[in-house]
Amino acid sequence: MARLTAASFLKWVSVTKAKGAAMRRIQAGNALSAFGLGFTVPYLYVYVGQVRELGATTAGAVLAAFAMAALVALPFTGRVIDRRGPLPVLVCAALLASAGAIGMGLSGSIPAVVLSAAVLGAGTAVMQPALATMIVWCSETATRTRAFATQFFLQNLGLGIGGLIGGHIVDESRPASFTLLFGIEAAMFLVLAGIALTVRLPHSPALSGLRPAGAEAGAKGGLRLLLGHRAMVQLLVLGFVLFFACYGQFESGLAAYGTEAAGIEPSTLGTALAANTAVIVLAQFLVLKFVEHRRRSRVIASVGLIWAVAWLAAGYAGLGHGSQAMATAAFISTYALFGLGEAMLSPTVAPLVADLAPEAMVGQYNSAFALVKQLALAVGPAVGGPMGAALHGPYIVAFVLFSLSITVLALRLGKRLSPVQDRPSLAARTRVVAVHKPEDAVAPAA
Repeated sequence: MARLTAASFLKWVSVTKAKGAAMRRIQAGNALSAFGLGFTVPYLYVYVGQVRELGATTAGAVLAAFAMAALVALPFTGRVIDRRGPLPVLVCAALLASAGAIGMGLSGSIPAVVLSAAVLGAGTAVMQPALATMIVWCSETATRTRAFATQFFLQNLGLGIGGLIGGHIVDESRPASFTLLFGIEAAMFLVLAGIALTVRLPHSPALSGLRPAGAEAGAKGGLRLLLGHRAMVQLLVLGFVLFFACYGQFESGLAAYGTEAAGIEPSTLGTALAANTAVIVLAQFLVLKFVEHRRRSRVIASVGLIWAVAWLAAGYAGLGHGSQAMATAAFISTYALFGLGEAMLSPTVAPLVADLAPEAMVGQYNSAFALVKQLALAVGPAVGGPMGAALHGPYIVAFVLFSLSITVLALRLGKRLSPVQDRPSLAARTRVVAVHKPEDAVAPAA
């Protein structure tokens, strides 16, 4: 092992301070952009369909344009991040999202509102892998778990506070109140761009400037190398099931099931979502202490079991023979249990994507995972919505099985991870650096 000289120690201290300063600014920008999104996301459908009087069909087209723009943009995002660095990509995405938000607030015709939604959707989607890559560049294996947990906590806190304040501003009889909401959202994206421009990503052997060494080679063979990395492919499959079985059902299948089968009032859906956010915000750092010294694969596997219980609680709410009060409590507990699982996943899955990625392909790995997430969020409502509204029993059984499949897939993934990839706390006790090999040459964990 090389001797630690005074010069190398001072350089290490300088790099550590630079990483900390950059991380604080990244997390602040992330929180403010989530705060801006919270102002408009809950009211997008109502704004287009009722306030602008463009109809339910146009409102659905707007939501579809929002999602499709993300699916179109993300396949190209990772390669640009790895070639040019995440910082310029984040700034451009924030400016694009700001323009989309302004357009949404001012649009009064169908073409204008659909185009604005597409611009907003593309901008917000591209921000995700750019922010994730910046967090990776400013963290080490041992600190990455806490960094991503903090990001998820701040995102949910920002969304919750933004939605709460937006709910007191919005007035369906005054279109100007919605214009104000979109104006605030646009301003927050501009603030994110401004903060990003002040970030100075640290220089270190692993972070040699804004452009990683070997970026050209990694970009050229990116898709082939990624698809040849069996552990990453398994994680992508697992990620699709995670987002399909949870996030893809929140405002579609599960909401339809609750109102149709369980007799839940629409206002109670808001209470359930609030319970979900409250659990995430209150439990995130308590959960972090539990998961950061345990194997990631087993943490994800336990989330599958928790979500299976959540779906069983939903089953009782709609198919049981208890009182309406018990059905309502069971339905709200479903969303709360989902929140507990989300709090366990946030310090686990995103850092694992980063630790699996070769240094020159972090952007492409993050973008691939973001793309899978968007696909699941698109497919989830299309499958779960009709089932939740009409096929109540099969809907619950199917998603209990999906949740249990998360456990199976996670345990299988654990066999392909190195000890440090599966339990990053080991990195703090060893000088061995994990080697990223897309050709799947890592030894299985014991």
